[in-house]
Amino acid sequence: MLQWALIFLVVAIIAGLLGLSGVAGAATNIAWILFLAGLVMAVIFFIRGRSPSP
Repeated sequence: MLQWALIFLVVAIIAGLLGLSGVAGAATNIAWILFLAGLVMAVIFFIRGRSPSP
């Protein structure tokens, strides 16, 4: 998930350099949402640990 966030961030930077502000804004929002989702999932997995379920 964080890989997709990084890809959308790169797309946003390139679109911003090319002057495509609409595409850059949308890609930035998608990257932010994916980053937050990945971060939340990482925290949940860290708290739960890797122990086998009963």
